[in-house]
Amino acid sequence: MPSTAGAQALSKSEKVYRELHSRILSGRYASGYRLVLDQIAREFGTSPVPVREAVRRLEAEGLVTFTRNVGAQVAGINTSDYANAMQTLAYLEGAATSLAAARITPEQLAEAASLNAEMRQLCEGTLDPVRFTELNHRFHWVLCESCPNQHLLDLVHREWQRMSGIRRSSFTFVPSRTLSSVDEHDRIIALIRAGASQEEIERVARDHKLRTMTEYVTSRPDSAS
Repeated sequence: MPSTAGAQALSKSEKVYRELHSRILSGRYASGYRLVLDQIAREFGTSPVPVREAVRRLEAEGLVTFTRNVGAQVAGINTSDYANAMQTLAYLEGAATSLAAARITPEQLAEAASLNAEMRQLCEGTLDPVRFTELNHRFHWVLCESCPNQHLLDLVHREWQRMSGIRRSSFTFVPSRTLSSVDEHDRIIALIRAGASQEEIERVARDHKLRTMTEYVTSRPDSAS
């Protein structure tokens, strides 16, 4: 009996966690939004216990903060942390993409092109920034995964993990960046297919990431500071 109850509690906690996580990443719950545990529990038809467990997980991921006399709130995005992490990722991912270019198969390039085509469709319809970000991540992974330097790939993964806790989806805040980002993806694919130099591929892939960083930072109200 205890194990069954525990499994049910875990299932409820996971359900609440995934939904709250999605709402934060999508921007539905913006920075400073208060997470009232009793209210969330009523919405999900559960007790406050699994809600509290879910919120604690979000806190551990840096998506939620607890403030005395206020409670749980959606954490703000530190623009400086974002810029530093994104700049680091731009250089790492650019290098990984350039090293992988000579090893990428036609099938991988076709997959990258298909992912980018799906992103373009999102740009032309109602933008889902979370879905766009997921596809964007997969696109860049396809271009990086053949990199022969495993240590470099490990560093890329580490920065991706760091970014997931800092930025949510950059495209939530700069939706105008999506179409130009897709166009830049097409250029990277074209360069790889044409057998461009490693240096050119690295520069274009790096600059692509840096442009996203610049547009995001300049869009933030605290950018002047």
